[in-house]
Amino acid sequence: MRVAVVSDIHSNLVALEAVLAAIDDDTPDELWCLGDLVGYGPRPNECTRLMQERTRICLCGNHDLAVRGTLDLWEFSGDAGTAARWTRTVLNDESLAFLNSLQPSAKTDGVALFHGSARDPVWEYVLSGEAALMTLAVALEPIVLVGHSHVALQIQLQGDGLDGGLAAAGTELELAEARSVLNPGSVGQPRDGDPRAAYLLLDLDAQTATFRRVEYDIERTQAQMAEAGLPEALALRLAVGQ
Repeated sequence: MRVAVVSDIHSNLVALEAVLAAIDDDTPDELWCLGDLVGYGPRPNECTRLMQERTRICLCGNHDLAVRGTLDLWEFSGDAGTAARWTRTVLNDESLAFLNSLQPSAKTDGVALFHGSARDPVWEYVLSGEAALMTLAVALEPIVLVGHSHVALQIQLQGDGLDGGLAAAGTELELAEARSVLNPGSVGQPRDGDPRAAYLLLDLDAQTATFRRVEYDIERTQAQMAEAGLPEALALRLAVGQ
């Protein structure tokens, strides 16, 4: 089975549509999403609808939990809080119902999925060897998928050796001989220095993983954010991938 994995869409419809077009060219069997459909960006309802229609597995992230009211907005400061409050004002009933149906973790086909990490599916960032080791200790599956950090990442444990780091576009991994923590990167707001939208192609039969990046019209999303009155800093950072 071949699976496309996306994460951290953050209401960036232009980026999501570009990624979905690329995924359609890859013809995977399923699409999985690791959460944060909303927050930061200008098109929460459209992004939520597409994930409801297209995914077999969809998690919720911390921004989704805040917008649906499960987390208090005081936990989101500055521009993130401003965007979450705006999203609440425009989210329609169908989108809210879908977000309310989601959980921050799941398991399927020998794969564990978390928005954050295995020990804290909502808040913990997996950006270090220690965090990756703890996630592999808690989740027993050979492949662990995480989001949340907006950084495309691959860390593999083989025997007692831990290896990996940032996963640049085109990175290909063999999964059969190691346990792996993989982050597909962010569709809607990358923070690894590459502003292109990110996704992961996972072949569970061949036991391979390939990291993809997709160009999209960043200026169009920035214009939509300005029209919505969202913080300018959130729009500017899209152009630099930070």
